[in-house]
Amino acid sequence: MKYKCVAFEQKDGVGMIMLNRPHMGNRINGQLAQELMDVCTQVQSSDQLRVIIITGTGEQSFCLGSESDLERIFQDNLSAKPCPITEAIAALKMPVIAAINGDAFEMGLEIALACDIRIAAEGARFSLPQIRHGTIPWCGGTQRLPRIVGKAKALEMILTGEVLDATEALHWGLISRVVPAQKLPDVTLELARDIASKAAIATSFAKEAICSGVELTLSQGLRLESDLYFLLHTTEDRQEGIRAFLEKRRPCFRSR
Repeated sequence: MKYKCVAFEQKDGVGMIMLNRPHMGNRINGQLAQELMDVCTQVQSSDQLRVIIITGTGEQSFCLGSESDLERIFQDNLSAKPCPITEAIAALKMPVIAAINGDAFEMGLEIALACDIRIAAEGARFSLPQIRHGTIPWCGGTQRLPRIVGKAKALEMILTGEVLDATEALHWGLISRVVPAQKLPDVTLELARDIASKAAIATSFAKEAICSGVELTLSQGLRLESDLYFLLHTTEDRQEGIRAFLEKRRPCFRSR
């Protein structure tokens, strides 16, 4: 399916979702939001994709936020429910990497927060400035940010609407790497291919153990980890991993 506001490519188990409104700073309007959720639905049902990269087109902006009418468009779906846009990303079973090619403001940062790994170009900046407009983040920013950078820094960022540069964001753990802008695509793709070369069921279970485990008590999280570990012993990929180790060769995982 062809889209107007989102571009999607896939190769060798890696899918790339590109926010494609560079003339508007890749801001999220109703059409982009719907197309992004549609792509996530397709990705979730795929047996071929093992890692997803989300990035923006253009050189200046990952995503500058949402357009003013977006909240109104989704108002009926937001009553006592999480934001469907970022939830579609967060719910993906495979690891998701945000390749932050430029500024990530407002909903743009919330999209990045919904990803599992965030790598940024040197010139990228980060902010949740909604408080300046008399509102608060509504796509998970108040919940995901403190889980990533801690309560104190999240409060400071959200209550002041301050802008962090890439170096500050790295220091606070908001992102895991900063690379020169021209190297961002290659670095991100190399990481994605490395993860995609692993057993897909194991990577999915590892993501589930971590993302679900942080919401549980330690004892509950350890039980979840143990359950998933023993489930992996029933997979063909686990047996292939053992054979490859004994035969001193690279494993050939088949997601079974």
